[in-house]
Amino acid sequence: MVLSPLALLLALGAAATALAEPLRFVDCGEWLRLAAAGRVQQRAETAREFRLFLAGSVDGSIQEVNVSPCPTQPCLLHKGTSYSINVTFASKIESQGSKARVYGEMLHVDIPFPIPEPDGCKSGIQCPIQKGHSYSYLNKLPVKSEYPSIKLIVKWELVDDQDQMLFCWKIPVQITS
Repeated sequence: MVLSPLALLLALGAAATALAEPLRFVDCGEWLRLAAAGRVQQRAETAREFRLFLAGSVDGSIQEVNVSPCPTQPCLLHKGTSYSINVTFASKIESQGSKARVYGEMLHVDIPFPIPEPDGCKSGIQCPIQKGHSYSYLNKLPVKSEYPSIKLIVKWELVDDQDQMLFCWKIPVQITS
């Protein structure tokens, strides 16, 4: 039996408790380096110190991430509302195109989260992407009314035409009525 992404999200939501504590800017490469050095522990107290993970932006570097409206963290995402996403990044490579992938992360499981326009070239990025140039990626995050009221992590990736990571970031959210 194969579960739909929504059914999986509902099942995991029922099992999850108090996920998505506030997080601070940390690149995953930096996070892994700190963990290897023994300075990051897998405890709730440590997790509360961070606001946003920059999750391994290999072929690009994030300059700024804006989720609007999101005045506090975790971001309160109201069902039936769309949220504006604006990511300014610099590319370290050339690419003919780009594609966004968005996930709801619960209990270390990535659940695909559909967005209206996954094509980065139709989301504010002038393609082809050139090495050393900065770009503003713009998109919407729709929160459907049938989503469960839960806390989770939103993971947003943008990959190049070779499926390499231009950027990846995570932010804690709480879906609410």
